[in-house]
Amino acid sequence: MQWGKRVLTCVAGAAAIISMAGCGGSGNAGTSASPAPEATQTITPSTGSESATLVAYFSATGSTKRVAEDIAKATGGTLFEIKPAEPYTNDDLNYNDPDSRVSKEHDDESLQDVKLKTTDVPDWSSYTTVYIGYPIWWGEAAWPVNAFVRANDFSGKTVIPFCTSASSPLDSSASNLAKLASTGDWKEGQRFSSSVNTQTVEDWVKQQS
Repeated sequence: MQWGKRVLTCVAGAAAIISMAGCGGSGNAGTSASPAPEATQTITPSTGSESATLVAYFSATGSTKRVAEDIAKATGGTLFEIKPAEPYTNDDLNYNDPDSRVSKEHDDESLQDVKLKTTDVPDWSSYTTVYIGYPIWWGEAAWPVNAFVRANDFSGKTVIPFCTSASSPLDSSASNLAKLASTGDWKEGQRFSSSVNTQTVEDWVKQQS
């Protein structure tokens, strides 16, 4: 009987050891499974690809800026404002005044070579998609954008122009910028009204992917 008790004790002890090993195994499984959240994060390259989008824009009155911000939010892209070295004032933008800055620049094409604060975009080579926004001036892209386009190499990049206006169409403004650049895969582009809502912009952005 004593011997039988010893056998039962040994069996019980072995069972306890097996049970503990089972618990330890499940703990290891939990550890090996812990990278799962990391795998999920890695699987979302959408964030990475979205961050490879640049939204460069020139805005005279704020309308183009607002659309650019909507595009950047929808794509997760980086904003880059094209800034003239000498900013345009409200008086400068008075198209009805023949003596205003924009009127003089329109009449004299040599004045349309507007100097910018900078044309250098940090990490330019990392961007694969570039949205370029501008208001329409006399049927063309506002000329401060020209200097930015001329100064950068768009090779290997998809370029998507967009513009804002009260009524003027996109017309040849985008294709003229493409000719000026001579590099990059330029898309047709899109014109937005000055009062366009965010949802309309977001819907258009979805169509570009």
